[in-house]
Amino acid sequence: MADNYGYTELVGSLRKSFREGKMKSYEARIKQLKQLHLMLQENEQEIYDALHQDLHKCKVEANLMEVLQVCIPIGEAIGQLHNWMKPEKKSGDLLNRMNTCEIRKDPLGVVLVIGAWNYPVQLCLLPIVGAIAAGNCVILKPSEVSPTIAGVLEKLIHKYLDKDCIHVVNGGIPETTALLKQRFDHILYTGSANVGKIVMTAAAKHLTPVTLELGGKCPAIVDKTCDFATITQRIVWGKFCNAGQTCLAVDYILCPKDCQQDLVESLTSAIKKFYGENPQKSDSYGRIVNKRHFERVCKLINSSKVVYGNVTDADDLYISPTIMTNITADDTVMGEEIFGPLLPIVTVDSIDEAIEFVNEREKALALYVFSNDYKTTEKVANSTSSGGMCVNDALVHASVPSLPFGGVGESGMGAYHGQKNFDTFTHHKSYMWKNQQLEGANSIRYPPYDENWSVLKWLEWLITPTVKH
Repeated sequence: MADNYGYTELVGSLRKSFREGKMKSYEARIKQLKQLHLMLQENEQEIYDALHQDLHKCKVEANLMEVLQVCIPIGEAIGQLHNWMKPEKKSGDLLNRMNTCEIRKDPLGVVLVIGAWNYPVQLCLLPIVGAIAAGNCVILKPSEVSPTIAGVLEKLIHKYLDKDCIHVVNGGIPETTALLKQRFDHILYTGSANVGKIVMTAAAKHLTPVTLELGGKCPAIVDKTCDFATITQRIVWGKFCNAGQTCLAVDYILCPKDCQQDLVESLTSAIKKFYGENPQKSDSYGRIVNKRHFERVCKLINSSKVVYGNVTDADDLYISPTIMTNITADDTVMGEEIFGPLLPIVTVDSIDEAIEFVNEREKALALYVFSNDYKTTEKVANSTSSGGMCVNDALVHASVPSLPFGGVGESGMGAYHGQKNFDTFTHHKSYMWKNQQLEGANSIRYPPYDENWSVLKWLEWLITPTVKH
């Protein structure tokens, strides 16, 4: 099929740069990382303006949850890269004690990063930090759903970074489809599970490995031991920042029946504290990204179960923070990831029932437990599976560089952040160096073989670990 976009030539040119070793050296990688950092520093205001244009993000939220989430890992990568790149020395077994055994860190080649629209700076650039640190050439495909920042990223990356090694491709579904027909050495995609399956199918044609950062309905289990005034502030922040358009956002709450009313009152108080009586007038509250998503989220609202909020303005793409109670598994809002400012509350009779409710559903990207009972939090941790877990807070575990970020099952595969970001875009190559001397020690492996040779039994006993029955 004809390549109407010229992507074959583009990928070929980047592969040529990779083979010529333009990103291979430590110095080349450090230079591009520093340029990326300079790009963010020198163009902060333009980036903030673009984020406000697309998502109504305030400057503080854009700084804390977008720009800083890239600048901090850049600093860590620059500081740790020399150690990350070092071969790992490994001891050989008894037969290979005299040989040099290592794991060497090879860049993969040309990688594709497909970013998401909800945190378009962080989710586009943070993977690139790892890809550059690992010595790869990169094509970035930002989401067309946040077009202003996508255009800014294309302009700035082509200005600050080496276009022979890092390139941005903008466009919609046709461009992404055409791009996925090319052969890459790794693809990292952030977005929905449905599109993740399309990416994985396309990658399979070239046996390209993938990292899929997807989403899912992230539950929050709340018990009676909590200080509601404290935990509801953390839940409200983790739910309603970016107008709920966060893959790690608290999707729904599971709580005891006799706690629901107190929880609602405390949640309502926190919402008013953060955004005022009319969040639409708050500079700190975002908007839904476009009309299609606005209409989708509105259809998930069951007005008869709303206890707070349910104020919408289509012209402003505004949906207020909204709480719904007495929600059941059959409610429409429980059928899909909300990705908007709706907070359903499901009541349960026990922690066991909450665990069963979670386990009956697809594995979430994050699971939150709010409790002052250590046995409860450990029981949930040991009885459930999720991409990550955070106790007594929301979202913040994803900002810790030493903790890998990724999903499991329906919420994704693979992980990145911190050194894991470097490792994701690196081939860990087994390497051995043998001396040409001491050839006599190899004689046992060469034919002709003597099946009755007693030395073989002795050697087998010597090198085989003991297994007790």
